Order: sequence, then C-alpha cells, then structure tokens
Amino acid sequence: MSRRHRAKKRIISPDPYYDSILVHMLVNRIMKDGKKTLAYKIVYQTMQLISEKTEQNSLQILEQAIENVKPLVEVKAQRVGGSAYQVPIEVNSERGTVLAIQWILSAARNRAGNSSVLKLTNEILDAFAKTGGAIKRRTEVHRMAEANKAFAKFRF
Repeated sequence: MSRRHRAKKRIISPDPYYDSILVHMLVNRIMKDGKKTLAYKIVYQTMQLISEKTEQNSLQILEQAIENVKPLVEVKAQRVGGSAYQVPIEVNSERGTVLAIQWILSAARNRAGNSSVLKLTNEILDAFAKTGGAIKRRTEVHRMAEANKAFAKFRF
C-alpha cells in the first residue's frame, strides 16, 4: 500500500445478465488466472441452482446472504508503546461487503465435494439461513472485537 497517495476507488460496472454490481464483484473474486468466462459460468449456474432450490429470486437471496455475513466490527493491530493491541474498529459498508464475499468464497472452497457450483450454492444458502462457515467466521471476528473492547481507546 502506498504511503504517498490513497488508492482511487474504481467504479465497478454491473454484470450483463443480472445488472448487479454485487454479482460482478462475486465473479471477480471467483476468477483465477484471468478466466472470467469460467467465473461467469460458475456464478450463473450457482444463481440458477439457488432459484431452483428455493423457488425465489436468486439475486435477493444472494444479497441477503451477503448482508447476513457482513461484519459490523473488526480488529486491527495497533502499536502503542512497544506492544501491539488488537483494536476493534467499525467496518464501513464497502469493506464489509468485500469481507463477506471473501468469507463466503473461502468457506465454499473449504467444503467437501468436487463441484465448485454446488459448494458455492450450498454456502450461499447456508449464509442465507445464518449457518455455515462464513457466518462462523463473522461470529469469531465479532467475538474478538468484543473481547478487545478495552483497547478501543487506542483507536486512531
């Protein structure tokens, strides 16, 4: 990270099918080695499977799942007087969305099975139902922030 200038916020265009910025963010996070077509294929098949399983709008389920996983606070290491404290800080909405997508994808990748579409579908449905690995990660982060609430005075 540059110390001189703050990075400019890039404007993300919505994806062509659902016209959603959130879906495009998910595609960009899934993509490996520049294979965006494959990432789109995985996400669109996942959205199709979600709508078949729940018989609801898959975009609304995805939005609600990400909202359920989105953290309110996180801890950051802050050096004070030679020792590092875990200082709880509030998370802005954009960072919360990015963290939620990262946690959902990492939990989906760690699931058992061999189909990435099925793993991602099940993880999104679990996040929608407030269960699964991503929700577990969110509760761990909140628990850490609660435990280190005494160091909130060192907030910068």
